[in-house]
Amino acid sequence: MTRPQHFGWFLARGFGPHGWGQDAWAWNRDWTRADLYQESARTLEQAGFDLLIIEDAPSLGSPDTIDLRVRHAFGGPKHDPLLLAPYLFAATRHLGIVPTVNPAAILPYTAARQFATLHHLSGDRLGLNVVTDTGSARHFGAAPPLGHDAAYDRAEEWLTAIRALWRSWDEGALVQDVERGRYADGARMRPTRHRGEYFAFDGPLNAIPFEHGEPAIVSPGGSGRGLAFAGTNSDVQLALSPLDEHSVRRYRGRIHDAARAGGRAPEEIAILFAVQPVLVDSPEEADRIVAASLDPDDAVLREIARRQSSDLETDLTVLDLDAPLDPAIFADHVSHGSIRRLVGDRDADAPLRTLLAAQARAGRLSDGSGMVGTADEFADLVERLADWGNDGILLWGDLHPVTVHRTLDRLVPVLRRRGLLRTEYAGGGLKAELAAF
Repeated sequence: MTRPQHFGWFLARGFGPHGWGQDAWAWNRDWTRADLYQESARTLEQAGFDLLIIEDAPSLGSPDTIDLRVRHAFGGPKHDPLLLAPYLFAATRHLGIVPTVNPAAILPYTAARQFATLHHLSGDRLGLNVVTDTGSARHFGAAPPLGHDAAYDRAEEWLTAIRALWRSWDEGALVQDVERGRYADGARMRPTRHRGEYFAFDGPLNAIPFEHGEPAIVSPGGSGRGLAFAGTNSDVQLALSPLDEHSVRRYRGRIHDAARAGGRAPEEIAILFAVQPVLVDSPEEADRIVAASLDPDDAVLREIARRQSSDLETDLTVLDLDAPLDPAIFADHVSHGSIRRLVGDRDADAPLRTLLAAQARAGRLSDGSGMVGTADEFADLVERLADWGNDGILLWGDLHPVTVHRTLDRLVPVLRRRGLLRTEYAGGGLKAELAAF
């Protein structure tokens, strides 16, 4: 029998206008109010999910691309997911909540203190999705944007500094001896004086140590530097890759090699592949959807170009559909992974039309060509991934109750029947759930 898999939900729009552009918007749910997200989080917990990752991008981009970012309400507006987390903790008992955080936005001491507070209040259920978005630097009084690898260097220093603060209370420092009237032992607290390339501060941290481990660290990214960061620091890797056996095993091998290079065991990192299935009731319906996607007209391609423009902070709609895409049009801070997902492994002279048509084209779960299919066909994919050694899946989508139920109502019974989805929690916080199997 296939071993259980870890499941998470990746809230790809972030704390933004959920339901926009979909029929769910007609339900008149207010995306700025906590109850929308609390209802969905309770559903994920009832389903046995390990974690909810909340995307974020604190910037609307450069002045000349703001309209691209807000036109489809994907790049913005976005509220702060760290401040949403307490409401989600209050609505659940086991689900891990993982807001996205940016090292450019929060100084290490403040970050360490805030994260420690949330971790305690949540019963050890906080995770941190550490991203290296450099385009936001101008909002935080930082120097000009860093290059790709330098941004990871800063993130590494930031996280190392935060961990040093979390560990500035040695074992035995928290005494809590009522008889002697002594709460803590200052002699067992480390000064924690940090002077680095990007940050400088003094400790120790004015927050008590953790009883059951530190917050879980999540990271995305597929570049060599990004994988090295994950190998050294992460408990969960948000993985994006083709889902054939060769690609999955190769990706996992790179993460495991990075873990060993960072002095860690490969099993310390749960690798969860992010997917966005289109689940339907029958194979015949899936075939109809796929057939309709094979020959997109120019209007469909322009709509895809508009959506891609937001993520890439580059207006693709003004480009000639029949000319090759010049990679030099993308600013240095634009995600390498986002560019790679558009360009793929196609020839450099492939016209933009070809790249966009590939984004429009749907494929079948049953033959491995795409993500359209029935719940049983999706469960077949999860089983194949598990047989290749995989740790779990991140479902990608809005956190609107309509979206969550549309996916899980079909999927949960099938996954449970096959023993792929947990039926109970281990308890002890997010890291304990990730280590349970």
